[in-house]
Amino acid sequence: MFNRNKKTKADANNDLSANSNSRTQDLVPIADLQKTRWERLWPAMACGSGLFSDGYINNVIGSVSTMLGKIYGTVYTGSAAVKNISAITFAGTVAGMIIFGYTSDKWGRANTLTLSTVILIVFAALGAGAYGYQGTTQGLFAALAAYRFLVGVGIGGEYPAGSVACSEASGELKAGTRNRWFIIFTNVMIDFGFVVGAFIPYLLVVICTEDHLRAAWRIALGLGVVPPLLLIYLRLKLKEPEEFQRESMKHVSIPYGLVIKHYWFRLFVVSLIWFIYDFSTYSFGIYSSKILSNIYGDSAPLSQSFGWNTVINLFYIPGAVGGSFFSDWVGPRYALAIGVSLQGIVGFIMSGLYPTLSQVKNVPAFVVVYGIFLSLGELGPGDNIGLIASKTSATGVRGQYYAVAAAIGKIGAFVGTYVFPYIEAAGGKGSASAQYPFYVSSSLCILSAFLALFCLPHIGQDTITSEDLKFREYLESKGWDTNQLGLRKGENLEDATNRRTEAVGEKQEETASS
Repeated sequence: MFNRNKKTKADANNDLSANSNSRTQDLVPIADLQKTRWERLWPAMACGSGLFSDGYINNVIGSVSTMLGKIYGTVYTGSAAVKNISAITFAGTVAGMIIFGYTSDKWGRANTLTLSTVILIVFAALGAGAYGYQGTTQGLFAALAAYRFLVGVGIGGEYPAGSVACSEASGELKAGTRNRWFIIFTNVMIDFGFVVGAFIPYLLVVICTEDHLRAAWRIALGLGVVPPLLLIYLRLKLKEPEEFQRESMKHVSIPYGLVIKHYWFRLFVVSLIWFIYDFSTYSFGIYSSKILSNIYGDSAPLSQSFGWNTVINLFYIPGAVGGSFFSDWVGPRYALAIGVSLQGIVGFIMSGLYPTLSQVKNVPAFVVVYGIFLSLGELGPGDNIGLIASKTSATGVRGQYYAVAAAIGKIGAFVGTYVFPYIEAAGGKGSASAQYPFYVSSSLCILSAFLALFCLPHIGQDTITSEDLKFREYLESKGWDTNQLGLRKGENLEDATNRRTEAVGEKQEETASS
């Protein structure tokens, strides 16, 4: 397995040598594969769009928690359930990311995606029908928390398998558009889920009225079953991305020591930026309806605070969509730094003006400024951190690399949902209670911009291919036989060499005939 090979760079780049350890993707470039536009596009869509469920399920629980507070009063708001039900999904998501990050590299992207989709469907349905032991209220809260944890495990599979497969599939799309398609099928889907997750509770409260909130919160959670149900058919038809078939370590032992030595610093920086982003974004998302309720007071109807919460969440969309094009124009690293710097500036302005903005007569102004703050977050780290995580490591370990970064990001969200109430409490009962979170978040934005500018590598349209080449060269320099990359089940090195020789011959025949 560990075969010492002394190769020159010329040997490594000899595209016509069947026995070379050079990248086979240069022999048959991914973007030159004979496929229609739809054949190139639908795998990216099927892989990434499941993240809509992440946005919906994580955002709807904020409004559901508000409804439960109205229904059960201090029995809910004075218990640990108020924190557990909102935050426990993040714990499940972290567990799912780590588990499915490994399986996406060793079992396959398509298999992992299908399993995570089934888990989402089953436990989203069970959460909507949660019932306490012997009908007790505390039993209901415990059951709901348990199901939310398991839903989180399913969501966790969407990140390392879905996003990574989407990034690999985007390599088959036209150069100059790859970043935007990845972002549209991943982060825009998450943000669309955020918007729908805010709008559905508003709609249900209007339809059911506050006299029937027990039905409203169950329907709101139950609708989380619909998105994965719509995707299950497409995912059953998915094949492994071409890049994964060529560069995977699915059937060989991964040299973790070499991988960690090569990627540890890059992974640390990506993870830290993701932690900071999720710390603020998910916390603000969950507590935005609470912030509005505090402005209006407890006597205001839920439809009022939920309605404005929907408007706030709509601001995610222009930032995310505009940022997808911006990322192609200036590159993910600069897009992230510019977006998060502007977000920090707006956050500081909002903190200073909060006593004025928080007056009931100025709620529209508060919503607009707060919406711009969120929109800039999507333009920067929201759109680009997942893109950077999915394109800054080699294909063979991409699922696990991405999973670690995303899991640390979710830990940031998990920490944020617990810490935000304490940050608010530190400000007392006045307007400072809402100012403090914005001061903290804005300061972290500036730190993220610094990290992105000075600690992240350049990411171009062909970064996945070039990163695989660099990783091959690194492994070869350490004596690891890169002929093992892309081995199929039951295949030995000789069989793999013969298969690649045939692939080279077929490509040459196609070129000659054309």
